[in-house]
Amino acid sequence: MPIRNTIWNVGSNSQPLVESKLPSEKTLEDMIVTAPRILSDEWMLVGRQEITGSGGIIDLLAVAPDGALVLIELKRDKTPREVVAQALDYACWVEDLKAEDIVAIYGRFRPGQDLAADFKARFGQSLDEDTLNESHQIVIVAASLDPSSERIVGYLNRRDIAINVLCFQVFESGGQQLLSRSWLLDPAQTQVNAAVSSVSEKEPWNGEFYASFGHGMGRDWDEARRYGFISAGGGSWYSNSLSLLNVGDRVWVKAPGFGFVGVGRVTGGRQSAAEFMIGDRPALEVLTAATYHRDLVDDPDTSEYFVPVEWLDTVPIGQAINEIGLFGNQNTVCKPKTPKWRTTVDRLKERLPGFDGAGRRAGVASGAQSSEHKV
Repeated sequence: MPIRNTIWNVGSNSQPLVESKLPSEKTLEDMIVTAPRILSDEWMLVGRQEITGSGGIIDLLAVAPDGALVLIELKRDKTPREVVAQALDYACWVEDLKAEDIVAIYGRFRPGQDLAADFKARFGQSLDEDTLNESHQIVIVAASLDPSSERIVGYLNRRDIAINVLCFQVFESGGQQLLSRSWLLDPAQTQVNAAVSSVSEKEPWNGEFYASFGHGMGRDWDEARRYGFISAGGGSWYSNSLSLLNVGDRVWVKAPGFGFVGVGRVTGGRQSAAEFMIGDRPALEVLTAATYHRDLVDDPDTSEYFVPVEWLDTVPIGQAINEIGLFGNQNTVCKPKTPKWRTTVDRLKERLPGFDGAGRRAGVASGAQSSEHKV
């Protein structure tokens, strides 16, 4: 159903706020350029009003922490169905952009600035030219969306085309205008679809989840093994995809820079650091080997989030499985649809024979780990 919000003031005589309009969609575009968090905390703007090869003009272009590009198209005076078609047309051009093209676009957007340096300052990691624009997603910004366009966007997502709609509404309150926003689809799912769409050779998903665990980046794998969890945080881009995991899912965990370190079954849903318990104690009281973004615990967008896992088989970080040809992805959790993932899982089953729960190593159980690291 079309996205519409109603905002009420709080008091004994509650009344809905009067819906209003911005003077123009350019006003919204200017606001986004000035404060990109209006769109997302996890994107960095790299271009504006860029002319495509076919003569069109892209409103805004951003980059995500994994180097994926985000094409942002404002509806303006086009019908909703027209803007969907136009965004797909522009995406054909974005898909072919090379690293040097994106650097040039950024140079026009931020004259005198260096894309690699600004990316590192923004995300705390180096920009890898090999993965820059390896995938992309489309975001349509609109005040409303008709049912037909909603069906089209949903259809494309079910076929792994990463497209989403961000609907903005403006309300009047006390002489001020207030802006609200609503996503048509879960941004985590669109993010995952963008990663899937980057794969040139696809096959049906094999039901096995991939997870990235940032050992040494505010987390400690030995503690994750010992107490049964995976985690991510520092921004919604990193933690949102944890919500893809449901009880009973099997997840293969890789520590970036080291290799695959374990396989387990999910035993609960995503929980914030403030909620997550280890036994009868708050997790942040028990975990002492890393920070787990303690300083952000009160911020729901940047807090660390945890998913409890019953480990079926694990190895210490020093024995991480890191062979040529194994799958890797910068998303915290994803559902890979590539032959490389299938062959990776087949290989990992040989190296982690307890994967099915029947032949698990002694001592590997919920809340515990292999016998050499018992709690």
